[in-house]
Amino acid sequence: MSDARLRPVIQIDIVSDVVCPWCIVGFRQLDQALAQTGVLAQLRWHPFELNPDMPPEGQNLREHIAGKYGTTSEQSQQMRLRLTGIGQELGFIFNFQEGSRIVNTFQAHQVLDWAEVQGRQHPLKLALFKAYFTDGQDVSDPEVLIAAADQAELEPDAARAMLASGTHAALVREKQQFWTNRGITGVPAMVFGGKYLLTGAQGRKTYAEILQRCLAEAA
Repeated sequence: MSDARLRPVIQIDIVSDVVCPWCIVGFRQLDQALAQTGVLAQLRWHPFELNPDMPPEGQNLREHIAGKYGTTSEQSQQMRLRLTGIGQELGFIFNFQEGSRIVNTFQAHQVLDWAEVQGRQHPLKLALFKAYFTDGQDVSDPEVLIAAADQAELEPDAARAMLASGTHAALVREKQQFWTNRGITGVPAMVFGGKYLLTGAQGRKTYAEILQRCLAEAA
C-alpha cells in the first residue's frame, strides 16, 4: 500500500455562490495552501444565494452594489481593480464590464447539486466561476448552465432534462436552510474537518495553518 493511501484525507465543506468573487478568491487561496502543505482533501460545495430575491432579469452589478452596500462609483471601481489584481496573483481572470450584471443563481445551484451525484460537482463549480467572472456569461440562463455542464464532462441533454423537471429544487432549498440554520450568513464559509469554520477569503497562510492542524488531529 502506498504512503498516499495511508495519509488522512481532510473533508472541506465550502458554502458559496457562483456570483461571489471572494468565493473563487478563497478557493484559489485554499488550493495554494493544499499545494504548499501537501494535505489531501475532499472538497464538497454547498449552496448559498447572495441574492435569493433577485428577479429573473437580474440587475446591473454596479447599481446592485451601490444599493446593497451604499458604495460610491469610485469605491466600486476601486474594489473591482483590487479584485482584478488579486485574481491575477491567483491565476484567475476577473473581467468586470460596465454592463456586468448580478443574476439569480438558484438554477445554477440545482445543476451543481445534480453534478455532485454524478461525481462532477467540482469541475462544474469552477466552470461556472469562469463563465460568470471571466467570460461575462449569464449563469441564470439554462443554456449557459448546460454548456458549463458539458465542459465539466456531464451529459448536456441530461442537464437540460433535470433543469426542466426541477427535481433538485427542493433539495437545494433544504441544503441552503441547513447552512443558514447553522449561522452561515455570508460566503465563502469553509468548514475544515467538520469542526473548524472560516468565513471570508482568509489567505493561503491561514488556510495552510488550519490544514496542518486538521492533519495533526487526524494522524
